[in-house]
Amino acid sequence: MYKKWIKPKNNLAIEIQNLNKTYKSSSKNIKALSDINLNIKCGSFYGLLGPNGAGKSTIINILGGTVTKDKGTLKIWGLNIDTHRKQSKLAIGIVPQELNIDAFFTPKDQLELQAGLFNVPKKDRVTDYVLELMELTDKANEYSRKLSGGMRRRLLVAKAMVHNPPIIILDEPTAGVDIELRQKLWNNFKKLNKQGITIILTTHYLEEAETLCDEIAIIHKGKIVANDNKKNLLKLIDKKILIMKFEVSPNKKLINDLNKFGETKIIKKVCEITFKPTNVTIDKILKVIKSHELTILDLQTKDANLEDVFMSLTKN
Repeated sequence: MYKKWIKPKNNLAIEIQNLNKTYKSSSKNIKALSDINLNIKCGSFYGLLGPNGAGKSTIINILGGTVTKDKGTLKIWGLNIDTHRKQSKLAIGIVPQELNIDAFFTPKDQLELQAGLFNVPKKDRVTDYVLELMELTDKANEYSRKLSGGMRRRLLVAKAMVHNPPIIILDEPTAGVDIELRQKLWNNFKKLNKQGITIILTTHYLEEAETLCDEIAIIHKGKIVANDNKKNLLKLIDKKILIMKFEVSPNKKLINDLNKFGETKIIKKVCEITFKPTNVTIDKILKVIKSHELTILDLQTKDANLEDVFMSLTKN
């Protein structure tokens, strides 16, 4: 790589303090961001989640320089975007949701053109390296219109990397792709992160964020409503589901007894109980079942997931 980025002394890839943005129009003003504070560590895989219109795109556009903030301080790799506008832009690569590639250019040509736009000297260009990293070497000289959907997505990531930024923003990177392609893209993203690149992911696929991200912020109506590591976020929901399959269908007396622990659903011989593990133990539930002399053929548990956390924090 032609430029080696030295980590900021505070080890923060992105620093956002009291960021505010209001979109003004003749009819009404829309408060897009209200006192946003975020610290994203170097080398992290960071999820920025929120419903449509929550403010995610505004944050990304301010980082990319296409939207101006009203007030607040924002640093990219230790560089203030107000005082080091050009240098800070070089520290970030943005992968948009839209497929903005030229169908009549080859991947190699597009990367060379993109590098030229960033004023990267020819001797310092990393086109071949990036093509190899994104597993596009064998397609380097084919027209982009012949690439598969997954390859086009990888080409977008490659375009964001031609100037060797230490930070990559993935904006809905797997929108509209099938499950197999999504898994391949996930592997590419993990590979980048292992090489030390800080990745910021916005996605509506909560499974994607739960699989990839180690730190997650949830934004709702222009405000940060949660910001923590994934394990701590999942602890916000006091919920567990116990699913049991019985040898025979449970009677009404057992159902009434189980309802005391939480919400109980019965479908033939399968019983599903949703309860709060801070109040009720599985052992207590099983003792009640044993008192009714029912045989359990199968048993499994499900913990709260990121979707549960997301829904609880953004429902109002």
